[in-house]
Formats: sequence, structure tokens, C-alpha cells
Amino acid sequence: MGKHPAPLPGDRRYCRNHMWCKATDDGYRFGFTAYAVRLMQDVYFLEWSVDAGAAVAARQPIGFLESSKAQSELYAPLAGTVLRFNPSLLNDPSAINVDGYNAGWLFDLSGDPVGTLDVHEYRDFLTAGWEHTQRLLKKQVHETEDE
Repeated sequence: MGKHPAPLPGDRRYCRNHMWCKATDDGYRFGFTAYAVRLMQDVYFLEWSVDAGAAVAARQPIGFLESSKAQSELYAPLAGTVLRFNPSLLNDPSAINVDGYNAGWLFDLSGDPVGTLDVHEYRDFLTAGWEHTQRLLKKQVHETEDE
């Protein structure tokens, strides 16, 4: 989408909230897709509002982030139990920006990944929403210019 490539590894599942998930021994590891990182730009603050071991509902707020483009709550992509958070991100979340599919992972969660998309379905989802995303981005640019 757009001028800059946003790689999407084929060995993962994708969520409509622009997170990827990959099976681990005891659940699923989640992180932001390259597409999400491109939209947010530089993530510089991350905080969790739940603890490891907490049961969460799908779309439940679990944290908060700040980036050069947005301040946003983070929502659980599916129902389950938070197994662990990536401890290195609390001190320095820059790995999200530079290595989001590896060192920049966010958390591990046990649960059923029903409703997640394979890489082809996620690309179709992005394509279908691209026009709306462009309108949002242009609106943000115009709001910044008007300030």
C-alpha cells in the first residue's frame, strides 16, 4: 500500500487491528504489522494496563502507546490469557519500529485465533480499506496544517 513496502511474512496470521500472530509452544505471539508501524511511524512509549496472567476479552483495552502520529489504546486481538509481555519494550520500544516481526514482538497470549486472517486474506483486507485509510491520513495532515 502506498509508496513504501510493508512486508507481510507468510508464516503468520493477521488480525484486523493490524497485529500479526505466530504460534508458540504455549499460545500465540503478537506484534504490530509493518503496515501498522508505517501508519503510526515512530513508537516511543508503551505501557500495559493488565498484568501477565490476566484473562482478557477480545477488543478489551490492554495497554497504551504513543507514537509520532498517534496516542492510542491497545486492544486484545482475541480472548485469552496474557502469558507474558516483551520486557525489553518497556525500557525501549524502538524494536517495534525497526524489527517488529522479531525483537519488537508485544506479548504472548493463549487463546483460539479464530477470525485471524492468512497473509492473502490480510492483503485483501488492507486493499479494501486503503481508500478509507488514505482519507484518514489526509484529514490528519490537513488538521496539522490548520493548527
